[in-house]
Amino acid sequence: MNTNEEKQRYSREELMEFENIILEKLTNAKKEVAFIKETLSRRNDTGTDNTASPTKVLEDGADTAEKESLNQLASRQMKFIQQLENALIRIKNGTYGVCIVTGKLIPKERLRAVPHTQHTIEAKLQRND
Repeated sequence: MNTNEEKQRYSREELMEFENIILEKLTNAKKEVAFIKETLSRRNDTGTDNTASPTKVLEDGADTAEKESLNQLASRQMKFIQQLENALIRIKNGTYGVCIVTGKLIPKERLRAVPHTQHTIEAKLQRND
C-alpha cells in the first residue's frame, strides 16, 4: 500500500506535517495583514493637510491609488487566511488531502505547494476547461 491510488487518507504524522506548513503560512499571512492595516492607518493620519495646490492633488490621487492597492492586497490575504483556517478544520475532521471532485488523494507535493487546495491537478484542469 505505497501508492496514492491505494491510499484513502493521510496518516496522522503526514497530517501533522501539513498542519505545521499551514500554521506557518497562517502566521505569516496574519503578520502581513497587520502590517497593511498599520500602513493604511498611518496614511490616514497624515492626510489632514487641506492645501489645494496642483502637486497636492496629484499626491492625493497617487495616495488614493496606493490605498486601494493595499486594501485589495489585504482582502486577498484575508481570503487566504480563511482558506488556511478551513484547511485546518479539514485536518481535524479527517477530510484533508482528499480531492472534493475525484475523491482521490491529492499528492503531497501539491499540498506542500498549495496546502489549502481541495483539488487534484486533474480536477483543477477540468474546472478550467
